Amino acid sequence: MSEYSYGTAARLATQQAPSAPPALRVVHQPEGIDLAAAETAAGQFLEALGISTASESLRGTPGRMARAYAELFSPRPFDLTTFPNDEGYDELVLARRIPLRSVCEHHLLPFTGTAHVGYLPGSRILGLSKLARVVEHFACRPQVQERLTKQVADWLQTQLEPKGVGVVIEAEHSCMTLRGVQATGSSTMTSTMLGLLRSDARSRSEFLSLTGAAS
Repeated sequence: MSEYSYGTAARLATQQAPSAPPALRVVHQPEGIDLAAAETAAGQFLEALGISTASESLRGTPGRMARAYAELFSPRPFDLTTFPNDEGYDELVLARRIPLRSVCEHHLLPFTGTAHVGYLPGSRILGLSKLARVVEHFACRPQVQERLTKQVADWLQTQLEPKGVGVVIEAEHSCMTLRGVQATGSSTMTSTMLGLLRSDARSRSEFLSLTGAAS
């Protein structure tokens, strides 16, 4: 389903102020969720790995697995509320250490960490909590960190039309730490800069310094 649309799944909610533009209702609803089928498949998956679900403690595990992954892949809807930049604020707005959790699309194992998301305002400013909401919106699906970083930045650039956007994500991937190379304690950093945060050296340096990525 489309990330946002003007139909049933994602609609425009009118704000209180008559002159204000409508707030975009952002909903991502994965198509075809069938918890019963997922529970059956999870049980078959465990049995195929030699794990019996006959005991009392494991009998409910396939259902819990199905519900857990459904939750991991279902972000909460939100309204993208913006406000006029009446004071002409033109310095960096940065939300640091936004908690992040997603699922590696290669092994379906979690990766967790933090995101730093900032922008240089244009004519409108964004409700601060929405920066965390946008991160969650794109994280709640099978992902790779590189794509996730760029999706958050590109989406904010399109919807907010700021002078610049920057996103830095640092995460630990359990597909690296729990299996394979078993590189316990390792983390991966990715970044995307757009607009002035990419082209202007001073703005870029300030953003990276405040996120800690420059240290």
